[in-house]
Amino acid sequence: MKLKFNIFLRCLSMLLLIGGLSSTALAQRTISGTITDAESGDPLIGANVLVVGSSVGTVTDIDGKYSLNAPADAKQVEISYTGYSTRTVDMGASNVMDFKLSSGELLDEIVVIGYGTQKRSDVTGAISTISAKDFNAGIITNPDQLIQGKVAGVQVTNNSGAPGGASTVRIRGVSSIRSGSEPLYVVDGVPLDGRTATPGLNGTDLGNFPGVNPLTFLNTSDIASIDILKDASAAAIYGSRGANGVILITTKKGIPGKTVVEVQMGAGISNIANTYDVLDGDGYRSALNRYNGAAATPADRPFIVRDEEGNPVLANGNEQLLGDEGQSVDAQDEIMQTGITQNYSIAFSGGNEDGNYRLSAGYQDQEGIVKKTGLKKYVASLRGNYKLLDSKRLNLDYNVTVSHVKLQSAPISTDAGFTGNLVGQALQWNPTSPLYDADSDTGFNILKGSSTINPVAMSAAYEDESNTTNVFAWIAPSFEIVDGLTYKFNYSIFHGIGDRNVSINRFINLQNVEDRGFAAVGTQKLTTQYLAHTLNYETKLAGNNLSLLGGFEYINFSNKGTGITGRDFENNGIAYTDQLQGSSDANRLVSSFNEIESELQSFFGRVNYDIQGKYLFTATVRADGSSKFGENNKYGIFPSFAAAWNITNEDFAPAIFDRLKLRAGWGITGNQEFPAGASQRQFTVQNGGGTTETTAANPDLQWEESTTFNVGIDFAIANYRLVGSVEYFNRTTSDLLFSGALAAPAPNISIFRNLPGEIVNSGVELALSAILVDKGNLTWDLGANVAFIKNELRNFPQIEEVGGLFGQGISGTTAQRFVDGQPLYSWYTRDFIEIGDDGQSIYAENEARKYLGDPLPDMLLGVFTNVKYQGFSLNLAFNGSFGQTIYNNTANTVIGIGNLGTRNIDAALLDGDVLEAPSNAIKASDRYIESADYIRLNNATLAYQFGDVWGLKGLQVSITGQNLLVITDYSGFDPEINTVNTNANGVPSFGIEYTPYPTARTFLVGVGFKF
Repeated sequence: MKLKFNIFLRCLSMLLLIGGLSSTALAQRTISGTITDAESGDPLIGANVLVVGSSVGTVTDIDGKYSLNAPADAKQVEISYTGYSTRTVDMGASNVMDFKLSSGELLDEIVVIGYGTQKRSDVTGAISTISAKDFNAGIITNPDQLIQGKVAGVQVTNNSGAPGGASTVRIRGVSSIRSGSEPLYVVDGVPLDGRTATPGLNGTDLGNFPGVNPLTFLNTSDIASIDILKDASAAAIYGSRGANGVILITTKKGIPGKTVVEVQMGAGISNIANTYDVLDGDGYRSALNRYNGAAATPADRPFIVRDEEGNPVLANGNEQLLGDEGQSVDAQDEIMQTGITQNYSIAFSGGNEDGNYRLSAGYQDQEGIVKKTGLKKYVASLRGNYKLLDSKRLNLDYNVTVSHVKLQSAPISTDAGFTGNLVGQALQWNPTSPLYDADSDTGFNILKGSSTINPVAMSAAYEDESNTTNVFAWIAPSFEIVDGLTYKFNYSIFHGIGDRNVSINRFINLQNVEDRGFAAVGTQKLTTQYLAHTLNYETKLAGNNLSLLGGFEYINFSNKGTGITGRDFENNGIAYTDQLQGSSDANRLVSSFNEIESELQSFFGRVNYDIQGKYLFTATVRADGSSKFGENNKYGIFPSFAAAWNITNEDFAPAIFDRLKLRAGWGITGNQEFPAGASQRQFTVQNGGGTTETTAANPDLQWEESTTFNVGIDFAIANYRLVGSVEYFNRTTSDLLFSGALAAPAPNISIFRNLPGEIVNSGVELALSAILVDKGNLTWDLGANVAFIKNELRNFPQIEEVGGLFGQGISGTTAQRFVDGQPLYSWYTRDFIEIGDDGQSIYAENEARKYLGDPLPDMLLGVFTNVKYQGFSLNLAFNGSFGQTIYNNTANTVIGIGNLGTRNIDAALLDGDVLEAPSNAIKASDRYIESADYIRLNNATLAYQFGDVWGLKGLQVSITGQNLLVITDYSGFDPEINTVNTNANGVPSFGIEYTPYPTARTFLVGVGFKF
């Protein structure tokens, strides 16, 4: 009986299902079609198709095709795609609807803003968008490299040429003297910590090593677009973290339809772009002879080997030159290599109108141009979206990204003494002295008892490997409560674990290492948890569009680590880092840290009001509460207001304009990027026990506050063939954060405090893009941007000495100042005139120090062009910087004339008619301040699109060259490299070059296809 009843239920269920399907079929119609680029005819993959007035929608597949079931009473469909005009079209009788979208109407593209998206035509703030098709190509390890030179007012400077090295990114100038000046990075709506879990290195005489880029965990092939919020009206929604601008990174989503596999492969080589011009062997001998010949009498010749009685020592009948060992070696070349790079990326995506997914994996193996350096990166990511419930009102977005980065580093730090940097050692090595000695135990020519270090031996003696694993995951369910009202919850976690092993073999003649050895191991854990609730409401009010956003956000930051260092090891075949217990008790040190956990709690809201598409208003406010600040200033309020006028929507608008919009905005943002617990008393636990107070409490400490005003015009003419914008901005930063020692007679401990005064950055930005040729199979696009920026420190009641220099003879010397009425980092040093007849330096005004310019650029330039003919395309990207100067600390202290006879010198020292005396004292002066103006061919890509062949879709082969040409008068390695140190008052320097990891020139062959 039970069996029969089950059969009855199944039959009834089947009948009901058939009936339901029939009624559904009667209530729906299936529409399908293809969406393509109006100019090229190429399919647009991932274009959005939405039935107006419903939640029914889909996206196009790899062929640009779509299909969806629309309600029977549907009237219109909306088609949108990033970078193209959004179209709303009436549904006719036909169920096949093909669309062609114009890529020229860029002002109507969808852009990412804080906690949402918006049409470009509705934007009131200063927002720049770079999509994947416009990214820089080549060997790219970090997302900031993708946009270098692409955005007006955004300066991207490499801190190191090493793979995975950090960059300095400045948006519209520098606005902080002690706190961080980096922008806030937000990935898929989640703000990042901005730090990395890769441990630092302490306990040696090698100085501080350049940092690792915190964005290295991302696979750049997964990035769909990057939006830059440059003004306060756009960035104020991020409150106390938005003062330096915000960079929004959006990753790629899945494409509904049959599973699509996307493959990208690349292989390339890298070599040093520019070596430093020091003497070769013959040039060194010539210099010794020249100085000998300049002596007053033969007895005065300074570079002649003499016996105990002062008589010249003869070799083959000639006087033997002091320092000439008969060889000709190139130490720079010996520590360099041709770096080989491999890139592989594969992505699977698919789904249907109820859900989609994208699963990707990437592998990058990049050898550095310095031997025993390189990066290996493994990244896997899964992103998905699902529409749930019959009403499709419940959506679930999620992403999980796991990465592992392995770095091998060389001893190239930012603040080592003159003996502790591999690049400095190579520059100093006597080019007549052999690097190898077959008769020695090590095979190297090691100068025992000398402070001159053989760079090849140092490279062999030094081992440095770090491994960092990051997990970045977020889940964001949202529910449309009623039409137009959506609640969204977002939870994310970023967890990084890093370890680092460093050892220096005892055979190297480095101070405190020779005959002892050194080893260090370190670990670090970095965790950020993010929680956000938002409500978004969109409706019509009196026929006008109204959008309301309200939200709550909580972020928790933690960072801790441990380290062990040791000395006095035996070479027993076991790595020093595996026998730390074998180091001497007196020289084995254990360290650990656990930063005070910091929290940020925020409430925010935004109103967008659009009156007839003509008058646009945006108002935001955010209240941030941060545990970093004093008890009396836990919360801050950050408001902004912006308005725009779409003049082209007026009846009287000039017919020449396709788009003409006037924008203006004002707002306040904050900066809290300084150490956790800075407002509290802090102590350090000493080795062996006991504590020492390091930081005094300041209950009144508060964040820096930046007030920004900007006004701009966006325009397009000639059917969007010429699109551009012009903008003026003024940003004033007050309550400047600074750390310094307590005034006497207080103990020698530091305190964080807010200083009076303002930093003012003001300027004008201009961006243009043009379609110069559009005829059949030939197209030519040209884009350019330029920014003029002025920086000034005002109403500053004191003087701070910054810009610490390094090297023999000037340790502790500063060359920059923060002072009222000058730009930040103004050079303040001696005014060099010339080398006198006696070979000594002559300085103006009895060596009085003077203000002599600054390293901040007055003008930034970017130019890029794209030419397509049939299947061929050529992309060129230039970037430049003008009006700044750099201090060549390398020339000042590493390869000075005092080296002659023992170490190498700068070849330029022999250019003049007057010889500089080897006894000339090493001093800081503007002799070493050089113009750093440059223009660089940063990126060039030649590609051929084969189309659909051999069962593959969109097969493309390309060759990319990076850093192909630099036009500059700067004599150092590269005018764009910024060596960051914190020698003076804990303030990072800017514009000082000191034996950096050199920049590479690279070539990459790439292949991409789908199937």
